Amino acid sequence: MSDSKSKRPAKSGAKPGAGQAAASRRAARQRASARLAAVQALYQMAMGDSTPDQVIREFVEVRLKEEVDGVRLAEADKRLLSELVRGVSAQSDELDDMLAAVLDEDWPVERLETLLLVLLRAGAYELAERRTVPIRVVISEYMAVADAFFSGKEPAMVNGVLDRVAGALRPEERAPEAAAPAEPA
Repeated sequence: MSDSKSKRPAKSGAKPGAGQAAASRRAARQRASARLAAVQALYQMAMGDSTPDQVIREFVEVRLKEEVDGVRLAEADKRLLSELVRGVSAQSDELDDMLAAVLDEDWPVERLETLLLVLLRAGAYELAERRTVPIRVVISEYMAVADAFFSGKEPAMVNGVLDRVAGALRPEERAPEAAAPAEPA
């Protein structure tokens, strides 16, 4: 008699096994590393005259393999890195308009430090173009990137600005029904 349990398909709500959980954590680290690298690449482009393809190639072939201060970045999701660098570069004017719409009048986009600006552009790009990524994940990821570069109030600013961008771009995710679980019948 064969074991019928081993032949049943997994339930869709079943908890992932240890291998699936480890793969999921590895993929999350690769995406986080790609976001960090993308912000670095976008900053490099803003400070020089590199094209998106040049800077992506440099990061994939050299920078992601280097150790900095004895630390090596986790393996990056190269597809996400490329999407972010190309997308933010192509849509920088539109992203700046989104940011300007939620910034205080006393703090225009032009006043933002370059690194903070490219970081906010990347977060706004993800909120606009990668709608399968939940708002809270995008904001959390870019706050972590801000923490990697800044020791002041910038992470809190990233939180506030991206939260306002998210509210403007994805109001359906901000609706009370979307935030709270449905009450039992």
